[in-house]
Amino acid sequence: MANTTVYKATSCQIRFFNSSSTQFPLPKFLSFSSNLSTLSLKSFTLEMDIEKQKNTIIVKASKSDEVDISLSPRVNSLKPSKTVAISDQATALVQAGVPVIRLAAGEPDFDTPTIIAEAGINAIREGYTRYTPNAGTLELRQAICNKLKVENGISYTPDQIVVTNGAKQSITQAVLAVCSPGDEVIIPAPFWVSYPEMARLADATPVILPTSISDNFLLDPKLLESIITEKSRLLILCSPSNPTGSVYPKKLLEEIAQIVAKYPRLLVLSDEIYEHIIYAPATHTSFASLPGMWDRTLTVNGFSKAFAMTGWRLGYLAGPKHFVAACGKIQSQFTSGASSIAQKAAVAALGLGYAGGEAVSTMVKAFRERRDFLVKSFSEMDGVKISEPQGAFYLFIDFSSYYGREAEGFGIIEDSDSLCRYLLDKGQVAVVPGGAFGDDTCIRISYAASLTTLEAAVERIKKALTHLTSHALV
Repeated sequence: MANTTVYKATSCQIRFFNSSSTQFPLPKFLSFSSNLSTLSLKSFTLEMDIEKQKNTIIVKASKSDEVDISLSPRVNSLKPSKTVAISDQATALVQAGVPVIRLAAGEPDFDTPTIIAEAGINAIREGYTRYTPNAGTLELRQAICNKLKVENGISYTPDQIVVTNGAKQSITQAVLAVCSPGDEVIIPAPFWVSYPEMARLADATPVILPTSISDNFLLDPKLLESIITEKSRLLILCSPSNPTGSVYPKKLLEEIAQIVAKYPRLLVLSDEIYEHIIYAPATHTSFASLPGMWDRTLTVNGFSKAFAMTGWRLGYLAGPKHFVAACGKIQSQFTSGASSIAQKAAVAALGLGYAGGEAVSTMVKAFRERRDFLVKSFSEMDGVKISEPQGAFYLFIDFSSYYGREAEGFGIIEDSDSLCRYLLDKGQVAVVPGGAFGDDTCIRISYAASLTTLEAAVERIKKALTHLTSHALV
């Protein structure tokens, strides 16, 4: 037991911290004075969690001069990102010489298009290396406004845009800006791992709205309306979706909009970071473009996914000035403006043409080829359920038929977490457990890797699962 010392005594003074009213008889050799609250023993103060174990009183011991290493309850309530943790673990294994195939991270395997990279390089050479305005350069915000109008059918002015250090910062600041303690944030599951934690960071309560693989992981409007309360403040939509690749059709979004319109306090955060990575005939619809939704929608987008700019760390939020200004206020006291160099590169990205032009369409074509290969490969496997993704670069596959089986030298596969640990340990393939996304029946596989790499990964997964099947428990 960490930081625990065991003492046997004939008399002592004890400070009880257990808030429970439950009583238990103390050992006969122990007595204490009820008017004393602390047992001091030289430089030690003994307190916390007293238990009876075989006539031994167990108490935690700490030196009175130790540094207080306690953390904020707000931080303690947060869960670390599972995708980041697994990606870091896989990277460490590769660096140690283990040939792990990494399919956990959510970033394109392509280099940033040359035109964009050159714009960043030129910014450095030309001395464009100083602070920018907190909300972003006027040049970039004007370019974003033009993009949103032309491609998404929504109109904004530069003061209704805030440029951030990645789209994740845009989402976090939006949640912090509009949610009060006790508010509810409605999050359809499967969800991006960070959404619930962002809600908790704002002292709001994440309310998870389940979906089904048989419905392509799209929310049921009737179920949505059934969980809306007077505390409901924010609905988060992500289309195309991470982790499922599902795309919300316009008709379904219109049904959702009709429900949202009934509740004046309910806002919508529309995460559209994957909008350009979409496979025909699916099409993207911005929620703010729907009738009556502009005033209550916070649209988040960025450059990481479509333009292969994950390391440039640049995103943006668009919405009514009142909300955007609040996000800007947080940013001014948090990080200030985003990188001047990245912003110059982003202007070049938006200048590539409609939906990123040929540079983006070439990447999307490759993603689609990879998707088709994986869907075909896994569909041929027994007991596997797949909803074919219409966008993004993820497969969210139901492997729950393998739960309860056993692998020699590993143990029983109990859930998505143990299955992913097994695939990493025995198959040397890093994927992410679906439990991290709110659906423990599935695992997420990123196909942001070459077709050759994916072919090797499929063979490793199939081999590992075959071995698992041969050791099934009846």
